[in-house]
Amino acid sequence: MTRETRYKVNMVLRYVILLAVGVVMVYPLIWMIGASFMTNEQIFSSVNFIPKAPTFSGYQKGFAGYQGMTLLHFMANTYKFVIPKVIFTVASATLTAYGFARFNFVGKRFSFAILLSTLFLPQVVLNVPQYILFDQVGWLDSYLPSIIPSLLAGDTYFVYMLIQFLRGIPRELEEAAEIDGCGIMQRLWYVIVPMLKPSIVSCALFQFMWASNDFMRPLIYVNTVSKYPVSIFLRMSMDADVGFEWNRVLAMSLIAIIPSLIVFFAAQDSFVEGIAAGGVKG
Repeated sequence: MTRETRYKVNMVLRYVILLAVGVVMVYPLIWMIGASFMTNEQIFSSVNFIPKAPTFSGYQKGFAGYQGMTLLHFMANTYKFVIPKVIFTVASATLTAYGFARFNFVGKRFSFAILLSTLFLPQVVLNVPQYILFDQVGWLDSYLPSIIPSLLAGDTYFVYMLIQFLRGIPRELEEAAEIDGCGIMQRLWYVIVPMLKPSIVSCALFQFMWASNDFMRPLIYVNTVSKYPVSIFLRMSMDADVGFEWNRVLAMSLIAIIPSLIVFFAAQDSFVEGIAAGGVKG
């Protein structure tokens, strides 16, 4: 077997394996789409994703919502705190990371150690003290407990992530901008942010998807049904005592993830570049 032939055989095997893995990974989503058009009997009688007698009752009942509030109402509730949370996360994490990566100040090492230590704290440990704090400041039954911590760089994972990217950007670029008369914020906006764009997009996408799927935080802090996000509304649709229609639940779940899919594919190139970046472009 010649070298060229071995290369072609290896390429074919790689693509076959990638295709097989891709099918395995995507099949649950494909099945979910097909099952949203099936009845309960069809769903539990076969693993086939092609409905024999398609029905749109799941989508019709799913859009009907709850007590006059449609599915779109609960989706709108979700993005009332998701969008500000993403914006504040990107802004606060970038500023905080820039401060740690580029400036020396009293207590920097200690502050950075405290920052890293918060990454090891499980959220369940913080639930009780945070609930007491937000209760005392009057933020319960609102989206402020989800938004304000992001405004204050409370998402330390993204701060740490951006610090690592900033350490790979040469200081000479900022020094050149400083010689040209740029201040601190100008250097950050015109020099650092464009070079951090892939990593910033990665942070925004991660936060968007995590916040959209967040179930526990709204469940703890939001008490009014009309303020529930779509994640809690989906749980409300499941009644284990009287049974429920799976096609309705699957249809609502499919509609709920559409915005996340659109955002991900729209920023896919920058996201992949940010994850794979390991150096600085010249």
